Amino acid sequence: MTIRPDQLNDPAVRAFVKALNSGDRDAFLAVLTPDATMSDDGSDRDLVAWTDKEIFSSRGHMEVESQSADGRDLVARYRNETWGEMRTKWKFTVQGEKIARFDTGQA
Repeated sequence: MTIRPDQLNDPAVRAFVKALNSGDRDAFLAVLTPDATMSDDGSDRDLVAWTDKEIFSSRGHMEVESQSADGRDLVARYRNETWGEMRTKWKFTVQGEKIARFDTGQA
């Protein structure tokens, strides 16, 4: 079973997933703080380069399977045209109404 993006508990995470799934780079960047950071499988990455490669140029899409009570920890099936589909975990650090950091990796 999947959780629709509009059912995600945290508004910033909800906006992140909606922008990612629609391929809307401007909306995606708008939900991040100006100094946002991220990691993939435990290694810090350049956020702009990573999101371009892993999300936007490879048509990334996330289907959320579960979320924590606060909505800031997700388990999702993530797919893109580079790697196919894999089960992933996502952890978000939210400041105000924006995402300051996200950490992702295989679940």
